[in-house]
Amino acid sequence: MGAFYGFAVLVAVASLLSAVDCNVNCKGTDGHPGEAGSAGRDGLAGMKGQKGEPAVSVDGPVDPSVLHRLKGDRGSPGPPGPIGPKGYRGEVGASGKDGPPGPPGPPGKNIDSGKLSSNQQAHSAFSVIRTSNTYPAFGQKVTFQTAVVNKYDDFNIVTGIFTCRVPGFYYFTFHAVAKVSMCLSLVRKDEEERQVFCDENTRNQEHVLSGGVVLELIVGQEVWLESVRNSLTESAVRNTAEKQIFFNGFLIFSNQE
Repeated sequence: MGAFYGFAVLVAVASLLSAVDCNVNCKGTDGHPGEAGSAGRDGLAGMKGQKGEPAVSVDGPVDPSVLHRLKGDRGSPGPPGPIGPKGYRGEVGASGKDGPPGPPGPPGKNIDSGKLSSNQQAHSAFSVIRTSNTYPAFGQKVTFQTAVVNKYDDFNIVTGIFTCRVPGFYYFTFHAVAKVSMCLSLVRKDEEERQVFCDENTRNQEHVLSGGVVLELIVGQEVWLESVRNSLTESAVRNTAEKQIFFNGFLIFSNQE
């Protein structure tokens, strides 16, 4: 019995020695890396740093990053740039309010009363010429083509009418040069009396018919030459020989106050 127990102990010791030898000399396969762990939490905020020293101007090379952070002095304005293109025209705005009334003007001059302004002296004169070869139509005002003198345009050569601008006494005269008989009259508007001048030419030679008269006129009154039939023959009327009529008038003196 004792011998059996000793034998069992020896077997157990041999098995243990065999197991220990395997653990030391036998190598197993490497295991797989483990999975990454989850991210850790943010750390606590650090303490606020101390305020830096103010920037100062330094001589010598300076780090460009430092210069970028430094603020320089304000520079002088640059020259003006070129004028840009004209913009689009805007819409017309609303009408503004009426301004205050201006001061009253100087008193006007009433020409109808015969009083003239300082730049219109009491002068009036005209000298006009008719050069048409046709005989003036009977009962019509004689018109003219050329004005030699026409002070202040008192005479209208298109209508043949002189209009009084300065009241007073005037002298009117005319000279008609022709190779036919002619009859002309000086007419003052609003007056029944007419000054008629006629000359019969039977020799078919150039001759002169003249006439003149002094008239007192008021402002706006008109004077003109008019063709008169009288005893003129049809041949004289149809004659187209060269003719000239000179009509003149001027103020002798005015009767303004």
